[in-house]
Amino acid sequence: MIFKLVGDERPYPEHGLGHREWAQIPPRQVRLDALITTKANLDLHSLLAKDSTFYGDLFPHVVQWEGELYLEDGLHRALRAALHQRSVLHARVLEL
Repeated sequence: MIFKLVGDERPYPEHGLGHREWAQIPPRQVRLDALITTKANLDLHSLLAKDSTFYGDLFPHVVQWEGELYLEDGLHRALRAALHQRSVLHARVLEL
């Protein structure tokens, strides 16, 4: 099992953070098997692209809400970590 659950929505309230605000949150280690995805579909071109993290944040965005960790942005990075047999990744975690 890679993730705790595969979801396809954001059950938490809108937080309104932009790229600049996310960048202020220091990354921390998160276990992949503790994450619930907010996207159920994956684009293999993005997953396999060598420069897929070049234009965005290097760290996935996770929202902690009601005791659960939701992977809001960075599904491709998380899957790439799993393919490299890593059980944790560094992510920015917003606590709501």
